[in-house]
Amino acid sequence: MEDLSYYEILEVSQNADKSTIKKAYRKLAKQYHPDRNPDDAEAEAKFKYCNEAYQVLSDDNQRAIYDRYGKEGLQGGAGGARHGGGFGGFEDLGSIFEEMFGGGAGGGRRSRGPQEKYPLDMAVEIRLSFKEAIFGCEKEVKFTYKKACESCNGTGAKDGNVKTCSQCGGKGQVYVRQGFMTFSQTCPVCHGEGTMPGEKCPDCNGKGYEEIKETVTVKVPAGVDTENRLRVSGKGNIGRSGSRGDLYVTFIVEEDKTFIRNGNDVYVEVPVFFTQAVMGETIKIPSLTGELELKLDIGTRDKQQFTFRGEGIEDVHGHGKGSLIAQVSLTYPKKLTDDQYDLLDQLQESFGVESKPHESLFESAFDRVKGWFK
Repeated sequence: MEDLSYYEILEVSQNADKSTIKKAYRKLAKQYHPDRNPDDAEAEAKFKYCNEAYQVLSDDNQRAIYDRYGKEGLQGGAGGARHGGGFGGFEDLGSIFEEMFGGGAGGGRRSRGPQEKYPLDMAVEIRLSFKEAIFGCEKEVKFTYKKACESCNGTGAKDGNVKTCSQCGGKGQVYVRQGFMTFSQTCPVCHGEGTMPGEKCPDCNGKGYEEIKETVTVKVPAGVDTENRLRVSGKGNIGRSGSRGDLYVTFIVEEDKTFIRNGNDVYVEVPVFFTQAVMGETIKIPSLTGELELKLDIGTRDKQQFTFRGEGIEDVHGHGKGSLIAQVSLTYPKKLTDDQYDLLDQLQESFGVESKPHESLFESAFDRVKGWFK
């Protein structure tokens, strides 16, 4: 992947706008994030490359330098400092992985320690109805956490007796040669521990941990959206030292039949008969808290929008409410009776010249076109 251009790494074209680049980055960052790919050196490397590419392409100055001079142009100058290939970009990763509702700038997930077989922090997903997400609720979350096996002290070996890993010689890393380059990666046999059981623990079958089911009730704040996350402190996996990680609950919000959400704003499509639009009637429309009166303009157009500020969704961080946007969808009769046709004909005639704007608009054009054939 390191031989690809930054655009190829993010799978976007060179003329992609910032929104497209950010969307592509978020997708790949979620796919290759180390928390979702524990002990996967290849995924970790791809995550670093994606992050490096995004740090450059999301900055107008760095992108201009890169487009003109390539990676070499970013070395050593102001551009080189930002794309070191590490785990930067937390302003974006935060929105993807760590939607914390309690404020804290920290809260990054803890990966497993050198003596642990698994991360202490863990994640689960729960589904919410549109109503539950908008107004908040309490939900029971059922999950299974890991606890270090007491019989083997989390080693996976009978009576805790371990031996040096025969694959990596106790280093925890193996080396793979590709062409003239050599890469190191976590040992696939001992998973980076450098040791392996001499004989499997009969109680945990060599896994080093037992799995325990638990249920916890979480208070879901009003205004959460899909991919928002809530941290439940001290409900994660339990390590060999007895310390326990945190549980991260990711929300998946179901769509509603009437309302369409866009951030803290909510849209509702309002079918309006053409006569109502012409006369500018006042009609009732649904809102999140009941109903509202919508006063149509005389001659309301199709797709015209009317905004009701403060009638949207409460911001999950307490920054007020969004708006409700009512978008008109004009409807017309599919067929007319003779009486209706006569009435419409009379109505049109009553407007006189105003009812036939095309005649005055095209009058000179008709004369001009006729002259072409004389």
